[in-house]
Amino acid sequence: MNKNKMLNLALIVGLLITLLVFIGGCYPAPEEAEEGFNWTMILFLVLILGAFYFLMIRPQRKRQKEHQHLIEELRRGDRVVTAGGIFGVIETISEDSVVIKVESGMTMRVAKNMVALKREK
Repeated sequence: MNKNKMLNLALIVGLLITLLVFIGGCYPAPEEAEEGFNWTMILFLVLILGAFYFLMIRPQRKRQKEHQHLIEELRRGDRVVTAGGIFGVIETISEDSVVIKVESGMTMRVAKNMVALKREK
């Protein structure tokens, strides 16, 4: 989801929450206050949790799945960039690490999950 769509969604959720809070506080209290369940507060909490899910949890899970797919698709000869910013070419791949060759010809072993992205050739 691009930033404009996320911004629009956040704006809509914020407006809905503001409207709910405004409506919840604007009706007059009854003369005889009854002990009852406050549905407005429950609806407010559901909206807050929904906003957290759609704006924070869901995009993070999507990024995690994309990174996991990237790690599973690594092959010998792929040009990669590590999380530390090191550019290199994959020489060998093991279960938990990758040996990459940098421009100077030196090889280094890095953790497989530290490969941040794959560069195009």
